[in-house]
Amino acid sequence: MEEAFIKIENVSYMYEENDGFAKIDRYAVKNVSLEIKEGEFVAVLGHNGSGKSTLAKLINMIYTPTSGKIYIKGRDITDENMSDEDIMGLRKTVGMVFQNPDNQLVATIVEDDVAFGPENLGIPSEEIRKRVDDALADVGMTKYANHEPHRLSGGQKQRIAIAGIIAMLPECIIFDESTAMLDPVGRKEVMESIIKLNREKNITVLMITHYMEEAALADRVVVIDDGRIISDGKPIEVFKKEKELRDCGLSVPQCTELVHCLSENGFDIKGECVDVVSCANMIFEALNL
Repeated sequence: MEEAFIKIENVSYMYEENDGFAKIDRYAVKNVSLEIKEGEFVAVLGHNGSGKSTLAKLINMIYTPTSGKIYIKGRDITDENMSDEDIMGLRKTVGMVFQNPDNQLVATIVEDDVAFGPENLGIPSEEIRKRVDDALADVGMTKYANHEPHRLSGGQKQRIAIAGIIAMLPECIIFDESTAMLDPVGRKEVMESIIKLNREKNITVLMITHYMEEAALADRVVVIDDGRIISDGKPIEVFKKEKELRDCGLSVPQCTELVHCLSENGFDIKGECVDVVSCANMIFEALNL
């Protein structure tokens, strides 16, 4: 049996919260178990405060679990006896792109920003040059190599942030609400880059999001509510559970909702859909067009 790239076993994360009168313990993640295969594209859905971003930070070793184990490529990253060298190696294996690209851009020129990570890893300058060029090409930003990052659009900035992670050659990238601050055009640009990295480079992708249309593009969707996993499966399977999703503050993709609405109003529409093309085909078939 193939070993999971990421394996999470009964992980919980608890922090102290002040309710105005006293400090109380609150679980952000509660007894979560999850496996992600190498090369898989997994979207994690949940409303604000559900625990999805906490889970991402646990995998990336920003947080340490209160209990449970997390394995990356078979290595226990919760082992307190891990050496600094081991930790650095694992952090090179799993990269992370955050919500606000301005918080990740550190240089005044795009190519210098992309080079920042490899430089800190001690990569030789000739190799850095190649990595920067390749990373910018991967996200379609080669012609902006000598531009100033602050003059770029939000989507372009986020693609530069992604390039900075790619240049460190990670095997897995976690996108933590990486499109949340972008307009529709920026979101589309970033999603195209994410899909390309997953399909063409076989980079394992874990995408934390609350956009249903983005989650529909993944191989698999995991839904978290109140720190627990409540659903896990292919997008078309998860989005069938419309009531369950709405009960935890989520919706379904607009095309899925449209098909459900038409079915409830007497149209003979067969099957489920999570994308615009399949939705249109189903409606055409139902209307005999």
